[in-house]
Amino acid sequence: MKLHSRCNLACDYCYVYELRDTSWRERPRTMPGPVREKLLERIAEHIRRHGLERIRIVLHGGEPLLAGAAVIDGFAHSARRAAEAAGASAEFAVQTNGTLLSEAMLEVLHRHDVRVGVSLDGDAEAHDRHRGRRGSGGPGQGSHAKVTAALELLNSPRHRRLFGSLLCTVDPANSPRRTFDALAAYCPPAIDFLLPHGTWDAPPAGVGGTRAQYGDWLCEVFDRWESTGRPVRVRLFESVIALLRRDGGNGTATLGMLPAANVVIESDGALVWTASLNAVADRAAETGANIFGHSFDDLLTLPSAPEAGLGTLCSACRSCPLVDTCGGGLRAHRFGAGNGFMNPSVYCLDLTRLIRHIRRRMDC
Repeated sequence: MKLHSRCNLACDYCYVYELRDTSWRERPRTMPGPVREKLLERIAEHIRRHGLERIRIVLHGGEPLLAGAAVIDGFAHSARRAAEAAGASAEFAVQTNGTLLSEAMLEVLHRHDVRVGVSLDGDAEAHDRHRGRRGSGGPGQGSHAKVTAALELLNSPRHRRLFGSLLCTVDPANSPRRTFDALAAYCPPAIDFLLPHGTWDAPPAGVGGTRAQYGDWLCEVFDRWESTGRPVRVRLFESVIALLRRDGGNGTATLGMLPAANVVIESDGALVWTASLNAVADRAAETGANIFGHSFDDLLTLPSAPEAGLGTLCSACRSCPLVDTCGGGLRAHRFGAGNGFMNPSVYCLDLTRLIRHIRRRMDC
């Protein structure tokens, strides 16, 4: 859910503000009180309808901490009460750029046991290449210094238990080894590597031709992860290994044939599909539904509801021996004018390179 829908950074690869979607311009910055109240009703309704014992609410954005400590405190308190009244416990997580992660904010997050995921793209050179402060107006105005100061605070004995993960967007221009070492130095419980979103019509930088730059980069990170004794969980690598060994791995948003697991509640109460569709077209994630007129279950009946399985992939993917592992890649990355989503992933070469490398290294 987007408690706040704007950001204080201007990351040039951002899939919310820098790709094709413009709907964020029309939404309120902070989710208004009536929207929050209705959202809590829908959450309670969903718990009762399905007899849920536990739910997980992720505060997303934009930069969710821009909502302020009071709004976050009030919402988390009300959400937990609503969930418990309906018969479930509530867990909370927040994905943040880290620049607003102060001692006062962490006290609020402690109060509600909110797990914190922080975006960090590596060392200062790697991180500040893309993740600058909004309105900074020039070089030397990156966010690395503020993020790493926040991570030192998050890693202190008082706050360490809230540390959830680090999220790193892959850039082949950055050193794989230095990037991994910079991330692992904070001893995060997990690292998530994100491929920049793009399509065949608007491919990510460096995609095209016969080179698998992103795959090569991830292979080097995998080797560094292995040679250092896997000091931290890397969910992408763990998922590839589990899927190759067929030992119950379910994949990630990038791998496997499961449908998108998340629905996003925008700051105005709109219910939309996963934000990676912002790479496809303006309003491609829109469902036409909102929490005032629709339950969460109503989304499953919509024509645009994401489908899963081999039959939803193009013929090239269906005949590929790696399809059970890659699952065709992220749905948004398969889009191209003319064939819609019936294409291989724009990262097909990269995923192939990574999966074959891990299979060879792990002998699976």
